[in-house]
Amino acid sequence: MSVFSRLSDIVNSNLNAMLDRAEDPEKMVRLIIQEMEETLVEVRTTSARAIADRKELSRRREALEAEAAEWERKAELAVRKERDDLARAALAERNKAAEMAEAAGDEVRILEETLAKLNGDVAALQAKIKDAKARQNALIVRGQTAKTRLGIRRQLSEHNIDDALHRFELYERKLDDLEGMVESYDVGQKTLAAEIDELEDDDRIDEELAALKARVDTPAADGAEGKGGQ
Repeated sequence: MSVFSRLSDIVNSNLNAMLDRAEDPEKMVRLIIQEMEETLVEVRTTSARAIADRKELSRRREALEAEAAEWERKAELAVRKERDDLARAALAERNKAAEMAEAAGDEVRILEETLAKLNGDVAALQAKIKDAKARQNALIVRGQTAKTRLGIRRQLSEHNIDDALHRFELYERKLDDLEGMVESYDVGQKTLAAEIDELEDDDRIDEELAALKARVDTPAADGAEGKGGQ
């Protein structure tokens, strides 16, 4: 990937979107900033090389323009000396130098356009690096939070919830079985309080029985006395 294409990708990238695809947010943020800084160094190196090339081409263009002017002067001299053959040759050399100077000028203009674009990209990249460093901690926290939430969501998937509920039901069943075993050992065994309660119940039943007998016997006794009086 060329410096220009990678630079364009970074400058136009959305840091949040890149973090969404990251497995390790902290590592991803460091790598993003590191790549930005490395690309910035490359772009500045490319800019320095382009500036040097522009200076060299500018000097070459100036030299070719001066050479074309010199051949123009020589052609004029040959005409004044009535040497048309020399004048023609001088004009041919002038045209050649002029064409080369124009080509050098075109390359200088291309380099100037490239440098202008590089300067704009460098400014945008520097802003991106500054923004990324300022937001580094916040981005890391956001990424870690999103990762944690995603992990929780995965753990609490429907299948896992059903599995957990099933295990809970099994555990409840085991508890029921244990409690049943405990209660089975208590069958036939009476506590002191239970025996006293039974004695109290027996006393109440005896009292109720005596009262019942009294009510039953009383009418019979009254009837016997009545017959004796007649």
